[in-house]
This record gives sequence, C-alpha cells and structure tokens, in this order.
Amino acid sequence: MYAFIAMTGFVTYAYATTEIPDDINSFATQQDNVYYWADGTTMARTGWVSRQEMPLDKVPPKVQSAVLAAENASFYSDPGVSPAGFLRAVSAAVTGGETQGGSTITQQYVKNAYLNQDRTLSRKFTEILLAVKLDNQRDKKQILQDYLNTSWFGRGTYGMQRASQTYYGKDVSQLNVSEGAFLASLLKGAGLFDPALSPENHERAVERWSWILDRMVETGRLTRAERATYTEFPEPTGGSLPGAPGAQTGYLVELAKAYAIKTGHIPDAEFDLGGYQIYTTFDKARMTALTGAVQEAQKDFDAERRPDTDKHARIGAASVAQDGRLLAVYGGPDYLKQGFNESNATTIPVGTALTPFVYAAALEEGVVRTRGKDRTPVSPSTMADGNDQVTVQTPEGPYWDRSGKVVKGRNDGGRNWGQVTLSQAVANSVNTPMLQLGLDVGLDRVESFAERSGLLGSSLGPRIPTFALGENSTPSAIRMAGAYETFAADGMHTDPYSVRSVTRNGAAMPLDAPKPTRAVKAETARAVTDALRSAVTEGSAKAVAKVHPGTAGKTGTTAANTAGWFVASTENESTAVVVYRMSLTNLVPQPLTGLGGDTPNTPGSDRALRLWANYVKAVK
Repeated sequence: MYAFIAMTGFVTYAYATTEIPDDINSFATQQDNVYYWADGTTMARTGWVSRQEMPLDKVPPKVQSAVLAAENASFYSDPGVSPAGFLRAVSAAVTGGETQGGSTITQQYVKNAYLNQDRTLSRKFTEILLAVKLDNQRDKKQILQDYLNTSWFGRGTYGMQRASQTYYGKDVSQLNVSEGAFLASLLKGAGLFDPALSPENHERAVERWSWILDRMVETGRLTRAERATYTEFPEPTGGSLPGAPGAQTGYLVELAKAYAIKTGHIPDAEFDLGGYQIYTTFDKARMTALTGAVQEAQKDFDAERRPDTDKHARIGAASVAQDGRLLAVYGGPDYLKQGFNESNATTIPVGTALTPFVYAAALEEGVVRTRGKDRTPVSPSTMADGNDQVTVQTPEGPYWDRSGKVVKGRNDGGRNWGQVTLSQAVANSVNTPMLQLGLDVGLDRVESFAERSGLLGSSLGPRIPTFALGENSTPSAIRMAGAYETFAADGMHTDPYSVRSVTRNGAAMPLDAPKPTRAVKAETARAVTDALRSAVTEGSAKAVAKVHPGTAGKTGTTAANTAGWFVASTENESTAVVVYRMSLTNLVPQPLTGLGGDTPNTPGSDRALRLWANYVKAVK
C-alpha cells in the first residue's frame, strides 16, 4: 500500500513539474522548399530535410482513418497514452527487453518532436508524461496533423505530404484510401515495408496493407462494400524525389528563389526555414531543347588545343513569352561547378542588337539636327548616309571625342552602302546611320526607350555616340529577350518573371506580379518588327529565314568582336543568345576571333544564329 501511495505521489509530482519543451527537434520543424516546372511536375527541392507540412484538412478523411486503424484506433477517445501498452513497455525494460509497442499516436509524436530515440525506461516515462500533458493542452486534430507532418516514411522523407509525392507522385490530397493504407504501413518501419527494397519487403507490405484495410472495416472506418473494391495492391510508382538542384536546374532555382523572395516580400531567414512550394514558369521541353542547342554549338570549342581562341568561351541564352513568362534559360555548364549565370550576366556588350531601340525612339520622338529648332519627324523610309567613315555630326558641327579626334562611323568590313532607308539600316546592320541617328534623336531619349522596353538602367552605358551601337551597354540575355518581346507584343512590355505562384504548407502567398505597361506606341512597335523581319528575310540575319517564317530578329556585333548576339521573336516567344569569351577571374570580355576554329573574319553572331535556329526547330 505504501509503495502504491509513494508511486502515485511520485507520478503526480512528475506530471505537475513536467513542462512541454518550447523547442522541438530541428528535423521536426525544418522543411524543404520545392520547385515545380510549368506543367506542375517537381523540378528540384532545397533544404536539409525532405519534409513539407500540410494542414490536416488537406489529408482525405479515409486516409486519416487508415493511419488511425494502423496505429491508434482509439486516438480520439484515449488520454494520449495506452495503459496496457505502457505496462508492456515497463515489463520489457525491467526484464531487459526492448521498450517497443504500446505507443499511441500522441506518444509517437512526442518521441519524434521532443525526445531522442533511446529505448530506456526513463525516456519512456518522460514520453508518457509529455503525451498526457499534450493531450490535455492541445486539440486532437492538431496532434494528428503534427504527427502526420513529422513522421518518417522512408526514402529520405518526413511527413505524409512528402511521402505521397515520393511514392505516388501526387499531393496527399489526391490519395485514395488504398494508397493511404500503404503509406500508413510505412509508419511501422519503412525499412521493412518499402516494397522496392526487396521481395520480402514487398510481401510484408502487401500483407500489412490488406490488414489495415480489414482493420478499417473492423473499426467502422470503411464499409465491407468499399473494402471489396480494393483487391489490388497499389504499387508505388514514384522513386525518390528530385534532389538538390544541379546542372541547369540550379540556375532555374536561383532565379526563382530570388524572384519569390523579392515579389513575395519573404525574409531570407524565413524562406530558408522551408515549407514553400514555388511554381515556376520554366518549360521542361524548352529547357531540354535550349540546353541541347547550346551543347551542339559548343562541340567545336577546344580550350586545350586552342587556348588563345577557345579558352573561357561562354554562351548565355534565354527565352521569354509575350506575357513575360521566362520559359527557358541556359546559365552555364553546371550550377554546382559554376554558380555564375551566363543568361543573367550584365558583363557583355550588347553591340548592334541595341539599334532597334534607337530606331524606335527616332520614329516616336523625331530628331533635332539644328539647335533651337523643332523636332523633325522621321519614318522607316527616311534616307540616311550608309557609307563607311561618315563623320558624326552635332548641330554645331563634327563630334570630337576626349582625345581630340573627330568621331567617324565604321561599318562591318568597311562597306559603303550609299543612301539607305532607316529601316534598311536596321535590317542590314549598317552602323553609320544608326550612330548618327542616336545623336539626332538624343541619347537620353534612346536610353529612356530602352528602359521602358525592359532593359535595366544599371546595364546601360554612358551617353557617348557609341552608345547607339551598344558598345558600352551590357544587358543580360534575359532582359534582351524580354525587351524584344515588347516589339512583338505591339509595344506592351511585361517584365520577365520566373514564378507563377507560391504556396506555403498549402496556403497561397501573395506576389507582386508584373503588369503589362505601354512602352512604345503600337505603330512604332510594328514598324520595328517590320525592320526586324526584313533582317531575317534579306538582311543581317537571313541565315535563319527558313527556320521559322515570320521571325523578327537581329544580330548584334561589337567593334572589338567580343560578343556575338542574336535576338529574335516568333509568335510564341522571344529568344536571346549571346556567345562570348570571358574569364570569371577578371570579367573582361575577350575577342571571339577564331573561336571554335572559325576563320578570322567570321562574326561571332553566326554561331548565335545557328544556336537559335536549332533551338526553335526543336520547339516548333
């Protein structure tokens, strides 16, 4: 009797002095972030723990019932512990056996969240005290939700949401009772019941799955008629989840993460805690096609045989839809080896691919050739001097640079074109008229048009004459693709974006989505597009004329031959490709002369043209 009173007093005192810890085990709270392709399939996940929380109301009731039938049928009526199970555990501990069995769902959650996995009497006693206290202080549904979100399901996963995605390739909300019964079997020990591990495991899994369904009938959670419909074991179809981002997906994750944090106003530290589902705009088929096209273009690169011409050769590429969705990028050879994103780099001169913005500004703003006079309208048919070595003029006379020399325009190959229309000058990449046109319209206005079309002001160079030829501006391939899409969209611009939506634990997160804005007049955009179509059919980019009828695009070259661009729009998207050489140690562009065994006078833009053509052929 005295022993019983003493034991009762001890238990009462222990219960009164036991507090539920404020901090739970780190793996029980940490989650991963999951990134999805545009089609909704999983692209990658980031984080140390493969776990994502899901509200209980997202778990189908019969799937919940399968778990209860398997683990704790009296969950909603018991006090959080099983007295009979506890006595068995104590007996095992006293006799030297293992303290196993007899744990309720509440006890299992306490063990997962607050305690270690040691099988000792003291740990078991603490588990029971915490379980009873938790049961008194917390709603049963909350306990079940926490249990389902922290339990181990094998294949590197915690929580039923991640288990559902791993074993069946779907969210937990889409599970049927048969699939739920199999996942519930894993709670007994994934190493014993994962059917992929061995034939013996498969046999055990089928047996326990069938037992759980029968048990659901016994507990009134499933009718006999419903049970009779589940006769075939639901073989798991999924493998392990896509893991940490690598190769090309790493660049996509980098872009999407930055965009989600910025537009969702999510603190970095909070994002790193995990639990976010990031639904990107990236098209899996286009990514495959673009990567393949780049790899084909790189086959000629041989840095060992030709270090002077091929070392540090790089390619950046991006494809943007008319509504701003970023469909595909090529960021580099492998994100895990090179974090520098070549599609988003602002280190390479854009060259003459900038001249359409000069043309657009002139068509819309007119020009000033005499100081103090009104601006004079120009049109696509306005004539200009297309000869080589034409002196650049200001209203006061020739333009002198800081070294005291008169600035003269130079055409590729020193060609004299004679009198050309402004539209022809754009289409054929005649430099001298565009150099003069930049000064006539005003480089400040050209800069404004470029920014309104989507280029970042920070990537635009000083307002000197060669600004009009893109010699000192370094926009990224992503921004160039988005800016050219402005012309294809009749002058409406939407900033490129990489994320459609973000949820956290199933709840939608608000994003500051980009909105289309009027960048240039519709008639201006159409005139530019006409010139760019001429560039493809009969001008500087005619090598791709047969690839996709109606393409509007332009090559881009620089005076020092440090970059070769091709940017073009189809009815579906705009794609920018840049080929260049640059060491990542100093970020100084190097000449492309002889790259890949090309002849010295081969423009770098030729390789960009071929790459673009191969990509578009693959996605037609």
